[in-house]
Amino acid sequence: MQRRKFSREFKLEAVKLVRERGVSVSQAARDLDLHENVLRKWVREQAADPGSAFPGHGVMKP
Repeated sequence: MQRRKFSREFKLEAVKLVRERGVSVSQAARDLDLHENVLRKWVREQAADPGSAFPGHGVMKP
C-alpha cells in the first residue's frame, strides 16, 4: 500500500481543527479519514515548532 502525501496546508488545517476549534483528535481523524496517531503526530510537530513544521517535499527542518 502506498503512503498518502498530504500538503502542508492540509496538515495545518487538520491541526487547527484540534487546537483552535476544539474538535477531539479522534473525531477530526475520523472526519478527515486519517489515523489518529498521524494527526496526533502532526499536532505535536506543529506545537514543537510552529514556524517550520511540515516543510514538505522531503525538505528537512533546519
